[in-house]
Amino acid sequence: MAFDFKKEQREFYLPKRKPEIIKVPKMSYIAVRGKGDPNEEGGVYQQAIGALYAVAYTLKMSYKTDYKIKGFFEYVVPPLEGFWWQEHAEEIDYGNKRAFHWISVIRIPDFITKADVNWAIETASKKKETDCSQVEFLELEEGLCVQIMHVGSFNNEPATVALMDEFLLKNGYEDDMNDTRFHHEIYLSDARKIAPEKWKTVIRHPVRSGKQ
Repeated sequence: MAFDFKKEQREFYLPKRKPEIIKVPKMSYIAVRGKGDPNEEGGVYQQAIGALYAVAYTLKMSYKTDYKIKGFFEYVVPPLEGFWWQEHAEEIDYGNKRAFHWISVIRIPDFITKADVNWAIETASKKKETDCSQVEFLELEEGLCVQIMHVGSFNNEPATVALMDEFLLKNGYEDDMNDTRFHHEIYLSDARKIAPEKWKTVIRHPVRSGKQ
């Protein structure tokens, strides 16, 4: 059976509906950076996601081509994830989606290198006849975080984030979002097939210990 990160590393993808502290190690991703409203029909965000999936599946199916990745084993493409922030904002304004900056990512196995990603970008661009040049290889170590499973529309996230903040205050931690550590979402539901009130999204925030 193909390796499935969601099943093999459940602690990163299937948290409970109450906050918990977790330490996230370094992981490898393919990523696209951008700015703007993610709901804009045919906008830069949707184009970026298309390119990201094109490269993701080119890597996944590489074993059926002449290009061989060292150490390759079959795996399930992990869920889409996103890092989000707004410049000069102490709190995210969910009503001002045009102000969002984002890094959309899909995790890749550790055996995939930057050179492999570059091959997949070139191959996907030719095969899919789409520009995948904005996709990049990214390594990121999130470190100490608080996370929770949010169920429902993205617009209802502030109530879930409030639970996280309350948990931090009671347990001696502080929010540590800054210029390099962001609000993080992992999308476990297909929004095209599931009603918004049933969407499942992992929300993860960077933290630090507030104890001196």
